[in-house]
Parts: sequence; C-alpha cells; structure tokens
Amino acid sequence: MSRILLGVSGGVAAYKALELVRLATGAGHAVRVVQTPASRRFVGEASFVALTGAPVLVSEFDRDPARGAFPDQQPPEHEPIGHLELVGNADLYLIAPASANTLAKLAHGHADNLLTSAALAATCPLAVAPAMNNHMYLHPATRANLDMLRARGVHVIEPDAGRLASKGEEGVGRLPEPARLLEVCERLLVETGMRAEGACHPASVDRATADAVANGAEGAPATAVSGAWSALRVLVTAGGTREPIDSVRFVGNSSSGRMGLALAQAAHARGAQVTVIAANVALPRPAGVTWREVGTAAQLQQACGEEFPGCDVLLMAAAVADFRPAQPHDGKLKKGQRDKLRLEMEPTADVLSELAAHRRDDQTLVGFAAEHGGRAVAYGRDKLRAKRLDAIVVNDISRPDIGFEVDANEVTILTAAAQQHVPRAAKADVAGAILDAVERLRAPAA
Repeated sequence: MSRILLGVSGGVAAYKALELVRLATGAGHAVRVVQTPASRRFVGEASFVALTGAPVLVSEFDRDPARGAFPDQQPPEHEPIGHLELVGNADLYLIAPASANTLAKLAHGHADNLLTSAALAATCPLAVAPAMNNHMYLHPATRANLDMLRARGVHVIEPDAGRLASKGEEGVGRLPEPARLLEVCERLLVETGMRAEGACHPASVDRATADAVANGAEGAPATAVSGAWSALRVLVTAGGTREPIDSVRFVGNSSSGRMGLALAQAAHARGAQVTVIAANVALPRPAGVTWREVGTAAQLQQACGEEFPGCDVLLMAAAVADFRPAQPHDGKLKKGQRDKLRLEMEPTADVLSELAAHRRDDQTLVGFAAEHGGRAVAYGRDKLRAKRLDAIVVNDISRPDIGFEVDANEVTILTAAAQQHVPRAAKADVAGAILDAVERLRAPAA
C-alpha cells in the first residue's frame, strides 16, 4: 500500500484523526503523524503512537527514533534532517484537521513548526481538510487562503455542513468523516500515479490503470476507493439550455454550471463514476468525469434518456428552459425583420418528470428549484411531490449574493421526511451537504 503522513493541527475535530489513522492502517497503509503543539490539547501523542506503531513528532527539534522511516521501512543508518526525511518518504501528506491558523501559515509560506515546515518541503501531493467554526471558514481571509492553496496545486477536501462544536451552532466547517477522508486520499494516490499495493518507493503505477481508476472504469483496482460511493454511477446535469430564435440568437438563462460541476467534483472525490451532461458550460471540465455537451432542452432530454438507465444517482442541476420559440428562423434575422418581431413560444418537455416516470426503485433522484421570494421552500415542496423526487434543492434567486453566476449558494434541501437549511457557503461546500443528504437517503433502513 502507500505511505501517508498525517498532520494534525489544533481543533476539536482532532479526535477524528484517530479514527482516520485506524482506518488507514487497517487498509494496509503505513502512517506517520506530526502534530502542532496546540493539537496536543485535544489529542495526545500516545494514542497516535499506539495506532501507527511509530513515533509522533511535534517539533523540528524532536529526535525521531525511526529517523524519518515509516513502519514498513528500515530506518537509515545516519541521522537525517527530520522533517525532510519524513515528508520525503511519504506518498501523500494530509493535514486534517487543518485549522484557520494553519491554513493561513500554509498559504503564506510560514514554517514555524514541524507541520508547516514539512508542508514546504513536500514533493508528494499535499491535501488539507479544513475544520473550524462556520464564521471562521466563511471569512474572506480564510476563503482567500484556500484559493491561494488551490492555485498552488494543494488538494482541498471541503468540510461538511451540520452541527458544530459550539452549542447551538450549525453551518459549514465540520471535518468530513474519516471514511470519506480516506476515500479522497486513496483516490489522490491513484490519480498521482502511486501504487495501490506494494511497499516499493517511490511507488508508481501504469498510467492507463491510474486513468481508468480516476474515470471509474471497470477493471480498476478495488483498493483505489472504498465506501458508499465507490460502486455508484452518478449522472449530473449542469448549466442552462439555450433555445434558438435564429442562427445566432437564443432564449436562455443565467445558469453558469458552477453548482453542477461542484457536485460532479464532489461525487468523483468520494469515489463515484460520474457523467456530466453540460448545457452551454464554459467552465473548465472536472478531472476524471465523462463529459457530454448539449445545447437545447431537446438535446438534454435525449442525452438524459440515454444515460439515465445506467445511473444510480441523478443530480439534475441544469436549468432547463420551460419554453422555446415554436418556429426558429432558418438563418439570421435581419434588422428589418427584427423591427416587428413576434415570438410564439411552446412548452419544452419536463425532462425530470419524464425520467422519474421511468425510474428504478434503487435510483435516487435529486432536483433543483431556483425560486424567487418568500414562498421558495413551499414551491420546492410542491415540486418534490409533483415530480416524484427523493430530494429537491431550493435556492432563492431573488438574492444577488447566491445562485446564478456566483461562487456561493444558500439552499434548503427538502426530502419527504426532512428539511435541511444549508447557510451561505461556497458551492463546493453546498455540494458536500447535498451528497451527504443523498447518502442518508440511500442508507439501509435500521
């Protein structure tokens, strides 16, 4: 398997790092742990030592009895420079939880403790899993620090939304569950060319095999991903359809596709095989997904009809036009023809309702409703029932700071049995909350 260096920074969520180590070592990975001094106030070194079978380091000045070696290695005969040897032997460096303070240090190149020094010296993939109060996570400084880290190639594992450490507080900022963290780590190891099994270092894998795993192809090693999503086929629609008036003009909407792509990335990170049907999306394609481009509602209807029977989860995030010009002009309308232009509109097919009418019992269907004003949730619940969906995600497009063409969203997730409000957060964070809701819907009955 692989060697994972785990950095633990200060925060209540540090207790989850113990379960992550237990799962990782149980899966055959060799794990070493470095801690910040603040993290020791939440979890002591002895627990990590017991789980990893290796020394835990806190300071650059700590002597490492293992001399930078992981449990599957023989220590070198010389005394190496601790943080350089340790991270040099790692296939992946994960910092979880990553506090707001640690993220700020990483973003600005600080190296004032062993954890941050090792991050600067890392040549292996570096991943961070932020965990903190929602107000701290949504602060512009934290968002800017995460953007800086992403721009440098750091993999950010978005936090979940839900109950936080402070009494009565809810929002985005929860450290994902350890099983999800391990899934993401294993996928990163495969996507960056690490060997899924064997202790040879530096590890490598045939590029075709790695690509197959990244794209969810059959025959990929079963150890690449694990958990509830690894066997799922997820179909995501994104963007907005355009209905032609003539050869250059159209009736359209403001959907950019950001929410759909965030869902696709999140599902892929959890191990699912993802297909995206993109309607007029100009954003970069997520890595590791199957991509189909469409333009009109009719084209989206056809593509969904072809892909839907093979999926387990449908996330219908695309904004599909309700009407289209009945008789689009063949060619380009000239100025004289436009002076008295009259458009006769006809309804388009209700794609989601048609798919729901032919669903299998084991499929999960999630719709999206962009509503305007105070009755948004009530309208969403009506659509949930009328379209026979498992869940519907409602956002109020009367607010300029969320929804179309912006990076943030605030939604309410409705199911037959529950209603969950997700406060304003990055669309990647909202995507995580939606996938968590899907996971609950698909969980076996107790």
